[in-house]
Amino acid sequence: MNRPSSTIDKPDPWRVPVPVAQIPETGLHRDIEASPVERAAMAEAGGLREILSANASLDVTPSGVGRFHVGGRVRARIGQTCVVTLDPIENEIDEEIDLIFAPPEQVPELSDLVDDAVESDVDIPDPPEPIVNGVIDLGRLATDALFLGVDPYPRRPDAVFEPPVEAADPEAHPFAALKALKLEPKTPGAKKPNKR
Repeated sequence: MNRPSSTIDKPDPWRVPVPVAQIPETGLHRDIEASPVERAAMAEAGGLREILSANASLDVTPSGVGRFHVGGRVRARIGQTCVVTLDPIENEIDEEIDLIFAPPEQVPELSDLVDDAVESDVDIPDPPEPIVNGVIDLGRLATDALFLGVDPYPRRPDAVFEPPVEAADPEAHPFAALKALKLEPKTPGAKKPNKR
């Protein structure tokens, strides 16, 4: 899951770290919700007018040696600006999460398996995400999913683009300048160029 470039150099605005050492064999369930301060920071990082709500319901379960599967949904209500009318609008986001997290040393090998599966047209999940410092950050994961669900060109359902109408001026068309040009008359007795 790739992060928007605007968030790469900034600290994560919504953090919910889960140490993998504390995840039981039966897994765990987490319902998380971003605070107003976290939502404001997320909106700034994602270039949004505002984030009115953001929450996620996630299950983290062991999936092999040192690996964990994170599945669930992220839901949010965001404020944007209509690209046609420039009016403020609100949009709903509902994104599914289905990822494997693995120790950093396992990621290259697992990524190769994913690449092999892609070449053989096998239905496979995304490449694994690395477990950083023994922690899976559910807040960062939810933020990434939220940003992926944002419509980059939001518009009101009833918005219709109407180009500006200009008065029809016969002298304003693209070829009007050609009309002013006159071809120079041919000079009598001029030699034609030799054809080779």
